[in-house]
Amino acid sequence: MRLNELLGTEFPLIQGGMANIATGEFAAACSNAGALGVIATGGMRDSEQLRTQIRICRENTSKPFGVNLMLMNPCCDEMARIIIDEGVPVVTTGAGNPGKYIAAWKASGVKVLPVVAAAVLAKRLASQGADAIIAEGTESGGHVGEMTTMALVPQVADAVRVPVIAAGGIADGRQLAAAFALGACGAQIGTCLLVSRECPIHENYKLALLRAKDSDTTVTGRSINAPVRILKNKMARKYQALEKQGATLEELEQYTLGSLRRAVFDGDTDAGSLMAGQVAGMLHEIRPLRQIFEELCAGAQARLTELATQ
Repeated sequence: MRLNELLGTEFPLIQGGMANIATGEFAAACSNAGALGVIATGGMRDSEQLRTQIRICRENTSKPFGVNLMLMNPCCDEMARIIIDEGVPVVTTGAGNPGKYIAAWKASGVKVLPVVAAAVLAKRLASQGADAIIAEGTESGGHVGEMTTMALVPQVADAVRVPVIAAGGIADGRQLAAAFALGACGAQIGTCLLVSRECPIHENYKLALLRAKDSDTTVTGRSINAPVRILKNKMARKYQALEKQGATLEELEQYTLGSLRRAVFDGDTDAGSLMAGQVAGMLHEIRPLRQIFEELCAGAQARLTELATQ
């Protein structure tokens, strides 16, 4: 089964739940373009923001959409209930174990797709009723685990009997074809959508991505067990210098306070946190979402056909 059959979408693609970026309006645009648009709760300061964004999304699309519940959000319990109250069809989760919410979501008809960075958690969540598992490799932007997509996806696929969705390091058809070869039914994508015409991030952020080369991302936060992949800039270099000096969690959090919002809304490419995956070096132009999705899927099919005839 391809992911589009599970979700009722045109393409086997999910838009990643990017904090402060994946608004109700952007999620609707992704759904209208044929993928599953997802509203991100990361960065939301109260649960009513989520309700508002869900209603904005629903006003702008009649297609399926979802919510990404960031499990570190202090409003998590209230948000989990709002997902049910508002009749959200799909939920993805990140940064933790959503086990305590799964039964209630399932009872309300919500499809549950947790993001995992290890096969052991995937197996546990599948046994608790997850409809599919998103296996996200360390190539992705934002909060990351340690395993690569190449290593993680087949191990998760072997560990569970539910569909597996690949995430991390997917920006063109060759990578989507590889995800299928590894046992995935589709992909979650994020970095390549940052340079879509519809993405609401500041133009400076988009230009920084278009200028990025293959080695222009780095991971901060390893010293405090909170690794985050971002583009290299002055903020990243200073952060890593502080880590080497033994800065505390509180000191590091204070240094980066508001840094993602500075990147997304203010276009501050020096002091902002420009979250991006390792595929940033593959981004060369700003395109409509629909074109990105079409070219990803057509490219994957062409590559699979080519391999089958060799």
